[in-house]
Amino acid sequence: MPRALTLAVVTGGAWLARRALRERVRRSPLWPLPALEQPISGHSARRTLRARVAARTEPAAGVVRLRLTAPDLPAWTPGAHVDLLLPSGLVRQYSLCGDPADTGGYEIAVRLIEDGRGGSREVHALAEGDQVTLRPPRNRFELADAPRHVFVAGGIGITPVLPMLRALGPEADWTLLYGGRSRATMPFLSELARYGDRVKVCPEDEAGLPDLSFLAAVEPGTAVHACGPEPLTAAVRAALPAEVPLLLERFTPAPPAAAAPFTVELARSGRVVAVAADESTLTAVRRVLPATPYSCEQGFCGTCRHRVLSGAVEHRDELLTDAERADSLLLCVSRARGERLVLDL
Repeated sequence: MPRALTLAVVTGGAWLARRALRERVRRSPLWPLPALEQPISGHSARRTLRARVAARTEPAAGVVRLRLTAPDLPAWTPGAHVDLLLPSGLVRQYSLCGDPADTGGYEIAVRLIEDGRGGSREVHALAEGDQVTLRPPRNRFELADAPRHVFVAGGIGITPVLPMLRALGPEADWTLLYGGRSRATMPFLSELARYGDRVKVCPEDEAGLPDLSFLAAVEPGTAVHACGPEPLTAAVRAALPAEVPLLLERFTPAPPAAAAPFTVELARSGRVVAVAADESTLTAVRRVLPATPYSCEQGFCGTCRHRVLSGAVEHRDELLTDAERADSLLLCVSRARGERLVLDL
């Protein structure tokens, strides 16, 4: 073969190889791993822990308190929660309500939701000696460093607040308003009694809905923490002066904001999926990838977390940290902040 022809063939082959490689990387950003029919990117790599139910008590009607023990449990800070991986496959989040200094066990308290999707029923069915699987603690409800603190808790929303009160100590400047349906349904009242008049207990069957008018007089610089049902947290936000920030932990996702349709490109296959204004990103993606895993569908558990390759995200979850939101989203609640997202799927 003439030298010129040989050179042309080699050059052309190299050009075609480079082009094929670029296309391969575009379709499968994790190349040289193969593009997968069932995607695995985005699944949490956090390790799981095995623990034993060492004690089970009922601190209020419809509430069970579990002490979970295991060797070498990771440390945690007030406001943290753990993901409990239940036998059915459901993943549920529960605030740690014990003492962070107790390195031998975690404590959670769970209210039974009769008309829920089954997670609380599974927890209430656990007995002493049962083995459970959980993920290490995460915290998106940190205790603020401030000269003064105001806490508002509703029902089982008292759980993340208890460790905060212990951490602040007797000299700190704080007050707590604790509401619930009745004293019988409000856990930890006996423990809170030792704080005296710093704690105002407001059972609805005795005094109606809690009076939040005092929040209008909260001074700038005060850290206001609230945890409870959506109507309560919304009322707290409305009562606070605009310049006072609210640190919030929700039981359920925030009410959905107005949504617009957008498209999602699945980078591994090149498929483009339309997401309607009245459906979730997860629903749209599962039309073409029905094996895409999910659990809570409320932005809490992280099962449907996936990597974002391109596009701005409107994050509506209650789980990811700011650093994690830089390149990830939860399909069940988050959407595009624009017309298009490209996902590593």
